[in-house]
Amino acid sequence: MHFYEPRNGHGLRHDPFNAIIAPRPIGWISTCSEDGKPNLAPYSFFNAFNYTPPLIGFSSLGDKDSVRNARTTGEFVWNLVSRPLAEAMNQSCAPVPYGVNEFELAGLETAASLLVKVPRVAASLVAMECKVTQIIQLQSHAGTALNTWLTMGEVVAVHIDDSLIEDGIYQTAKGQPVMRAGGPGDYFTLDPDHLFRMTRPG
Repeated sequence: MHFYEPRNGHGLRHDPFNAIIAPRPIGWISTCSEDGKPNLAPYSFFNAFNYTPPLIGFSSLGDKDSVRNARTTGEFVWNLVSRPLAEAMNQSCAPVPYGVNEFELAGLETAASLLVKVPRVAASLVAMECKVTQIIQLQSHAGTALNTWLTMGEVVAVHIDDSLIEDGIYQTAKGQPVMRAGGPGDYFTLDPDHLFRMTRPG
């Protein structure tokens, strides 16, 4: 087996950590500045963390615009990246100055949210409006503060395109979610043919 201690380097051509914890759903996060300027950025460290209330979170390597806006306004929106939106998502991660509207940069239209002021990606098949619950600066096991920020939010409203619901059940693969893989430009989406089911014991 290939063995390594992260502090000493991985010894491979590309860091395998992201590839092992994969595929990871993309946190396509829209926020607004205090004066209402929209921001949109994808985060590859994103997931759901609780059922009731529903909590989701994204981790930012650096105190970036999304984190600053979420801290200032207390709001953000998660937008599903489906396969047809992959290129637009990629455009929205361009390193541009604060205040640049990534919706316009990526050629995306906005849609108004209902319970937060932050706009949604109009073409996204699913969006979750969130109120910030915590913003946590991560640290190492030695207690060293890292320049990494985990932003957690309670989902207060959910928008789902009707085409993704069949017999009252959300069809995950039908949304063609784009997920981050380990290589520098690697992504996955879901194939419904690979679905399998198991019943929990008990």
